[in-house]
Amino acid sequence: FGSSHCGSSPALGSKRAGHSRSPKFPFSFAKMDSNAPKLAKVETVLGRTGSRGGVIQVRVQFMYETSPELAGRSLIRNVKGPIREGDILALLETEREARRLR
Repeated sequence: FGSSHCGSSPALGSKRAGHSRSPKFPFSFAKMDSNAPKLAKVETVLGRTGSRGGVIQVRVQFMYETSPELAGRSLIRNVKGPIREGDILALLETEREARRLR
């Protein structure tokens, strides 16, 4: 019952030296870093997997715009949530490939 936290927190209201509230973007599209997401287009939906069918297995093909070195390469990935052919995924990791459905 001691103290109540109804007011604004001092951490939210205070400004520290060297910190600004303006949004800063970590990259520009002119120069992409290696951690930037790579865009891949869904070619085919292979089927559902997972213990309850909550994961969809798809074959994707990388697009030239974000990764010229991967352009045209395709691999199989697991996707959670609604997806259909023609959708574009932003992949943070491009080395791993999902195991095929049995």
